[in-house]
Amino acid sequence: MVELFPRGPLFAWTIPLEAGRHDALTERQRVEQRFVQGSFGEAALRAMAGAGKVLVAEDAGALAGLVCLAAPGDVPDPPPPVAVLLAAQDRPTWEGRPPSDTRRLLYGPVVVGAGHRGKGVARGPYEAALRAAAPRAEAVVAFIERANEASRKVHVDGFGMAVLGGYEVHGRAYDVVAAAARPSA
Repeated sequence: MVELFPRGPLFAWTIPLEAGRHDALTERQRVEQRFVQGSFGEAALRAMAGAGKVLVAEDAGALAGLVCLAAPGDVPDPPPPVAVLLAAQDRPTWEGRPPSDTRRLLYGPVVVGAGHRGKGVARGPYEAALRAAAPRAEAVVAFIERANEASRKVHVDGFGMAVLGGYEVHGRAYDVVAAAARPSA
């Protein structure tokens, strides 16, 4: 089940978000599991949840995963990869149009609890994010660090997000990925 507004406390999600940060993991851990960029404390998650931008997945009544959605102007103090993505107003293009001409929402971070990985939990929040984005956006856009093969496998290979282009920040390479927002059937 995927909900737009989580019933449980968001504080519990700050732990896996912080523990799954790129800088908190060894190189081996980054290869074996997905990782997130930046820092997302309870205040940031509460602000996003209050604005209807956090979708959570439950598995047998327990919180199993989450995904965040944000309008480009709603990201205070973005981590460097997000700042570069937001600053790119003429590339990469979505359906032949630059970002400045495309209504889009940022998709991510995406977190799936360690005990729920590999069980398809991420698909529910992903599909819900596409539906939730439809009234406000044509597409959801994200970035995936090229070293984050697990996330790429899920989002590009598994969900079919399109790779629009790439960029580099502080010696680390990223791909911009996107998917069309789609209303409920």
